[in-house]
Amino acid sequence: MCYTPPSHSTVSDVMTHTAIAVGRDAPYKEIVALMDQWKVSALPVLEGEGRVVGVVSEADLLVKEELRGAEPRPGESDEAARAGAVRAGELMSSPAVTVHAGATLAEAAQIMARRRVKRLPVVNELGMLEGVVSRSDLLKVFLRKDDEIEAEIRRSVLVGTALAALDVTVREGVATVSGRLTDRSLVPLLARAVQAVEGVVDVRMELAAENGAS
Repeated sequence: MCYTPPSHSTVSDVMTHTAIAVGRDAPYKEIVALMDQWKVSALPVLEGEGRVVGVVSEADLLVKEELRGAEPRPGESDEAARAGAVRAGELMSSPAVTVHAGATLAEAAQIMARRRVKRLPVVNELGMLEGVVSRSDLLKVFLRKDDEIEAEIRRSVLVGTALAALDVTVREGVATVSGRLTDRSLVPLLARAVQAVEGVVDVRMELAAENGAS
């Protein structure tokens, strides 16, 4: 089976290019106000001409409320220090978890899942801020129209291969491949190739062997 790999969107295709950020000296209340105004859960912290040095998140800010009036327990000295912080440079998590604009959406999703963050600053090779990508941005591929997905499956998976006689329909992102297929060993490869097309939610196979058996 030989097919043309589908093109994949990159972070630059879905990210917010105009990112809201703060400097190291931004005060606590200003950070809270910006998050509320722009409805974001985290802000990159910049220094110099725009190099990302950290990220301050809602979780970082909530330490102050969590430990309000409480006596720090053994081993909580770092948390206690953060609870007393009033500037972004003291509150932020550093180094920042970032991603490059050329990364695929799958790569960005893996970073978010592994590091348990909802937003990633997008940086260039010098660490300068280029934008921000969020979980909701990564889900935009599932807004593709069914007919667009269908056309790409035909173009990148079926046409020009031994599978050209097969048919595909897409409804609500679920791709159904139907027809007759002699070589049953190709089924798992075909399923993976279809699943790799952006916007595909699930793949269903309705294939019959040449002798008519399912």
